Amino acid sequence: MRRLFPVPPVTDQTTGPGPDAATDREWSLAELAAAYAYPEPDGRPRAWLRANMVSTLDGAAQHDGRSQPISSAADMRVFGTLRSLADVVIAGAETVRQEGYRPARSRAEFAEPRRAAGQSPAPAIAVVTASLELDFSLPLFTSPVVPTLILTGAAAAPDRITAAERAGARVVIAGDGVGVDPARAVEALAGLGHTRLLTEGGPRLLGQFVTAGVLDELCLTVSPMLTAGDAQRIAGGPSVEVPRRFALASLLEEEGFLFSQYRRD
Repeated sequence: MRRLFPVPPVTDQTTGPGPDAATDREWSLAELAAAYAYPEPDGRPRAWLRANMVSTLDGAAQHDGRSQPISSAADMRVFGTLRSLADVVIAGAETVRQEGYRPARSRAEFAEPRRAAGQSPAPAIAVVTASLELDFSLPLFTSPVVPTLILTGAAAAPDRITAAERAGARVVIAGDGVGVDPARAVEALAGLGHTRLLTEGGPRLLGQFVTAGVLDELCLTVSPMLTAGDAQRIAGGPSVEVPRRFALASLLEEEGFLFSQYRRD
């Protein structure tokens, strides 16, 4: 992996200097963690919402309904690193079902940095759902390292809320109606002490975060593949009135895959 876009060297007390721009090798997890570190809060602490998505050259976010066919080993290393830096991973219910979500696991390589940052051993998974039509017998609910969160609206069916809580999930109300308000979701998670937020979509959920204006950062893997077809883009739903500009913060490359990092301009 090599850095294409010149940014100031990434340093911290534990990892030392970031990889040199000319380096073309597999980066260590510590180096990736330094490159993707969440920004330090300037003043009062607030939540920082980062998205991680993958897209083909022709704009497909999935193939046959899943992102794995357009991914790579390097993409999965970045994926795992971003998870290990986050307090909570947010995903829509349909993505949880399609991708077969399991609990985030604790990783020895990130154990000490997470302890030092006051984080739990692994990030919680937060599922955004209006209906709560989820299989509560799955490991995501029966054997997480930390309890799974469910973000829903105040008008959600009481029997489904009860079923979720009996399964060990923590239900968080983040909307006045049936669905979830994206800004309320971010505020609710911050209220629980989760300020390093990561969403992995799907496209409909990411589109809601974009439209609500609460997305701070996009980590986009551009896969050197073409799929054609009618697969979704990385963000769907209603468009914003005026396109929002983000600034390129970092660009990495490995075997034709581009790993871009854009932050709110």
